[in-house]
Amino acid sequence: MPDRHPNIAILNTSNSPNARLKPVSLQAVQLEDAFWAPRMKINQQVSIPAQYHFLEETGRLDNFRRAAGEKDISFQGFFFNDSDVYKWLEAASWALAAGDDPDLVEKVNTTISLIAEAQQPDGYLNTYFTFERANERWTNLKDLHELYCAGHLIQAAIANRRATGHNDLFEIAVRLADHIGNTFGPGKRPGTPGHPEIEMALVELARESGRREYLELARFLLDNRGKGIIGGSPYHLDHQPLREMQRLTGHAVRAGYLCAGATDIYIETGEPVLGSALVRLWENMVTRQMYISGGIGSRYEGEAFGEDYELPNARAYTETCAAIANLMWNWRMLQLEGDCRYADVMELALYNGILAGVSLDGMSYFYVNPLANNGSHKRQTWYACACCPPNIARILASLPGYFYSTSPEGVWFHLYTNGRVELPLTDGQVISIKQNTRYPWDGDITLEIQESGTYSLFLRIPGWIGRENTASVSINGQPFGNKPTPGSYLELKRAWHPGDRIDLHIPMPVRLVESHPYALENTGRVAMMRGPLLYCLEGVDNPGCDLRDISIKRESEFSATYEPDLLGGVVTLRCHAFDTLPDKVWQRSLYRPFLPGIPSLSSSPYNLMAIPYYAWANREPSPMQVWIRHS
Repeated sequence: MPDRHPNIAILNTSNSPNARLKPVSLQAVQLEDAFWAPRMKINQQVSIPAQYHFLEETGRLDNFRRAAGEKDISFQGFFFNDSDVYKWLEAASWALAAGDDPDLVEKVNTTISLIAEAQQPDGYLNTYFTFERANERWTNLKDLHELYCAGHLIQAAIANRRATGHNDLFEIAVRLADHIGNTFGPGKRPGTPGHPEIEMALVELARESGRREYLELARFLLDNRGKGIIGGSPYHLDHQPLREMQRLTGHAVRAGYLCAGATDIYIETGEPVLGSALVRLWENMVTRQMYISGGIGSRYEGEAFGEDYELPNARAYTETCAAIANLMWNWRMLQLEGDCRYADVMELALYNGILAGVSLDGMSYFYVNPLANNGSHKRQTWYACACCPPNIARILASLPGYFYSTSPEGVWFHLYTNGRVELPLTDGQVISIKQNTRYPWDGDITLEIQESGTYSLFLRIPGWIGRENTASVSINGQPFGNKPTPGSYLELKRAWHPGDRIDLHIPMPVRLVESHPYALENTGRVAMMRGPLLYCLEGVDNPGCDLRDISIKRESEFSATYEPDLLGGVVTLRCHAFDTLPDKVWQRSLYRPFLPGIPSLSSSPYNLMAIPYYAWANREPSPMQVWIRHS
């Protein structure tokens, strides 16, 4: 195999003028923990091969054979089905960054060959617009996802080039990008995609190729948004220019991808108005539109954001791809500013909103992620609209790249896991650090320095610790002088020597969380969190009652117990609670006069058990509840 890219990173902002942090190579990070390492292994050995089978079984790969003239068949599936192939190819490529897998290499090469044969002489590539639909190319950017599919191809090509050293797919993507650039732009055809995605891809292609015209094309597409070119609807985020938006509207995945792409543009240009808009939109989303799981998009209608504080539980849409878009946007904002609040949201979405989207065995997926359910919601092995499975696969395959960043000062620890990292710094120093921890099950983290050097370590002190708890740090057994501040990075700067040891303790009590009073469905309810993990009740663990009737006291004392044989190994929470029984006093009435002093519920003692939200629906069908009554 040819030499791999010198920086097998998700993003390459090494020469980006406005990025404070630089992402690290996937190969620099070894995850050796019992939490993420098995999931990455399952993703590579189970999920990615199974998804390839479904690409074949559902005709997605045959669409490329048809476009190449190899099969005389009708186009199969949705008009955007090419994108599932490209996302799978990106996932498989990032997986190859961890080492050669002959079977996976063969599948990747076969897929690239099909794509090459389907590309048109002018560089155009979209199997839906082949033969009888050739005259419809670029005529409906609002609905038909041509630019969206192109963006996913470009991202897959960059991943493949970095991970394998091959240029075959990259050259296909460059020809397609050049075709798009020859079609759209100042003095050419106006346009903007109905489904944003290509903006991220074009900026990264500019970084990878060194050709600024791709950045300018991305900015052109962004600048055309809000002019009514694709209809002017809030659903498509075309009702006003992004720089003027006060809040996110419409399809949640599209909104997340648009903001991620706009952040990439801002990282390269430093345009103040764009930067201010991104911070404004982020703050409104996090404080008024985001679920406690890190999921976004509350409405089934349009898979969309609702009004501020419109956060229903059983009817939460919270598409898995939307949580992934949330992670992608926060990852870019984190590289831009180095602000811990973006890492906090990124971690929240990763451990909860995203991870719930895939089963523990890696064989089935959620498209929709409610926060309450009667037991009818089940994961599926595949979907007709299959955007989520390969999207999860590419996140898990590229996961090591999210744990650390570097800056001229040193190395930044965003997420904690058992493993090793070996990184070159800008001054030529190479640092090697071993991390020992059981995170997220406990908050004791030990770092062992393995190379001499003078630099800073920036340790993330999560904001979820809160003011009532205190993190602590010691170096070689001696307490570090500065008290860690939750929601910040603690800088440790000194001349380090092999054998130096840093001990970070992050307290992990059970936290009862309440929501803003305007989120009316959660009035009188609390959610349970411990560390980065959201917890829920499942009926299978709490027999003999309706989960809606369980109530806990604010002062409840919880026990947290690691159970290695349950759900792949989880920490469960238990406490004394109450089973409140409304029908005993309501006598099957729906309404009654409000009379102070007349009880609305009767109650009896109950022992509650909670599991991490990501692990629900992995056993028998069972009701689930995140928000619980408090007395």
